[in-house]
Amino acid sequence: MSDTEARFGAVIRAEIRPRGPYSLPFSGRHASDATRMMRDGVLTATLHAGGRVEQARAWQRPDGVVRIDALSEAGLEQMRFVLALDDDHSEFLRRFADDPLVGEATRRMPGLRPIRTATVAHALLRAFAGQLITSSRARQIERTVIRAATSRLGALHAPPTSADLGRFSPAELRQLGLGARRGASLVRLCRGGDLEALRTIPTDAAARWIERARGLGPWSAGVVCLHGLGRYERGLARDLGLVKLASQLWGRYVEAEETDVLLEPYGEWAGLASVYLLAGYHAGLVGLQRADSDPRRRQDRRVSPRRAA
Repeated sequence: MSDTEARFGAVIRAEIRPRGPYSLPFSGRHASDATRMMRDGVLTATLHAGGRVEQARAWQRPDGVVRIDALSEAGLEQMRFVLALDDDHSEFLRRFADDPLVGEATRRMPGLRPIRTATVAHALLRAFAGQLITSSRARQIERTVIRAATSRLGALHAPPTSADLGRFSPAELRQLGLGARRGASLVRLCRGGDLEALRTIPTDAAARWIERARGLGPWSAGVVCLHGLGRYERGLARDLGLVKLASQLWGRYVEAEETDVLLEPYGEWAGLASVYLLAGYHAGLVGLQRADSDPRRRQDRRVSPRRAA
């Protein structure tokens, strides 16, 4: 009997071979948050499925097959989405295998795919929390808000919905660590409608809607598109990591918006490219000595040490 059976009763089990190269241990190594936990190769996550909150578990066998234990068919399908099992990125790996920036990362990390949030509202919260601060502080704020907003299921909390986050006042969010203006914008968007509907519209339309909202911009659109919608076209544009990378590439300080040229060559794969670019940079796999020289060389530029919303 599995832990899931012992705690919650009978489960639905599925064995799924991911489409294309995939590594759950590698993709999920930084996936833990208030709603899910990666431990000893097993990802346990809370989900909204069939009108209720439930929990599912997943791990990958040595032959590459991913095993999922869920409590319902809806939970099983939601977990497949969260894990990105059906989104084959083989074309990206083939096309950019010799790319001077991401090529080495595609060869060393072919199974990397971003793990997604169970709700769009969660991704939006992550986008607001991640602005202008360190990633560790951003994750701390995200966890604090989720724990205050949702019910607990074992050691984890339910993924936040629009209704969960819309219950707060901006003042309450400020007390939880989210800035006043960002908190007000988050509340307004969550009260304005069901954010899950963004999954039903084209990526460009969803990104434009996000970027038009007060307090959001290209980086936030990338976070929501990648983590909330499961789209690879929009990436983590103007991320602080890209600013640091560009500064090393070009030998000078750069503004956040200048880093847009780093993602331009990847077209419809720009979102996934941003993930590989940042992962490769942090792992020392980006060929700085082989990369193109500064395409926008200017004098007397100053770095803008921030993400552009």
